[in-house]
Amino acid sequence: MRIIVAGGDGFCGWPTALHLSQKGHDVSIIDNMVRRKMDEELASNSLTPIASLEERVNKWQELTGQVMRTYEGDLQDFEFLKKVLEQEQPEAFVHFAEQRSAPYSMIDREHAVYTQVNNVVGTLNVLYGIKDIVPDCHLIKLGTMGEYGTPNIPIEEGYIEIEHKGRKDRLPFPKQPGSYYHLSKVHDSHNIMFACRVWGIRATDLNQGIVYGLSTKETQLDPVLANRLDYDSVFGTALNRFIIQAATEHDLTVYGTGGQTRGFLNIEDTVRCIEIAAENPAEPGEFRVFNQFTEEFSVLELAQMVQKVAAEEGVTVGIGHLENPRIEKEEHFYEAVNTNLLELGLKPHLLTNDVIREILKTVLVHKDRVIKENILPTVKWK
Repeated sequence: MRIIVAGGDGFCGWPTALHLSQKGHDVSIIDNMVRRKMDEELASNSLTPIASLEERVNKWQELTGQVMRTYEGDLQDFEFLKKVLEQEQPEAFVHFAEQRSAPYSMIDREHAVYTQVNNVVGTLNVLYGIKDIVPDCHLIKLGTMGEYGTPNIPIEEGYIEIEHKGRKDRLPFPKQPGSYYHLSKVHDSHNIMFACRVWGIRATDLNQGIVYGLSTKETQLDPVLANRLDYDSVFGTALNRFIIQAATEHDLTVYGTGGQTRGFLNIEDTVRCIEIAAENPAEPGEFRVFNQFTEEFSVLELAQMVQKVAAEEGVTVGIGHLENPRIEKEEHFYEAVNTNLLELGLKPHLLTNDVIREILKTVLVHKDRVIKENILPTVKWK
């Protein structure tokens, strides 16, 4: 099918575009390149050297014969988006094109405003574009498990059955987001649900857990196709940060007690989940929610796993408990449902010591690229 991947130059978007192309879909990419500019703003970098989008796409065509068209522009520019939709006539629109970092959204007022305007307005434009130009197009939107927070009840997939004062209803699961970034995702979910109800748009909201991993089968085909790997305290996720800290023999920086528990999934499963959602679309008017994760771990459990693997590879590191820069529960109940994607055929890549070891060995090759002052947290919620 014809598929647009918005944010197709990013950590999740690039391997997804390659995977869908490899599966025979006709893929085009939209990206405004702002993530690369944020590296300059934060004086940071990807641990792995990454080629330009043009070089990446040309290499993919050279290796596979598959053509991917690219459009550089911003989803906040509705005229640009309309032209792309009119030209591509997509059957699915995969939406990764948002500012994705909770710490980035909490730097200050300007970054909070940018995050919410960029994410919410961009998604609204996509909704209007689909309604006006390609009304049967299936929107596949990357949400986050962080929308739910850490309630003291099991987290359902998007909806919950409620009985109140003798009456019953199926309602959206309550949201307790933990940052201005997570709030932007909640606003997105509400706007998409409304558009499905009033315009008959078909949409799948993928509440994704924390993604770990370095590469997919497609990005491993050539160094030019390599994916980015973030390790700083603004964009680096917990497991990747711990692995890179271990490679540089830096204590693993656990925030607070480390009891914070979240859903996780391998980047290989991210791309497969998008494929599953695209090939099993929602019905017209349906706002479908999938919880996209495969396992649950606490932050301390992750640190201990990395510490053990590092020791087996001859690297000795300690675990340091830092004052938590975030406002969050450090010890809490966490149990979430994730059956929809499994029922549609997802076969998870689970986090094993061998998976950590493979990432660590790759990181050791590039450890001279680590900017060590970026390892410790610099953004506080208060």
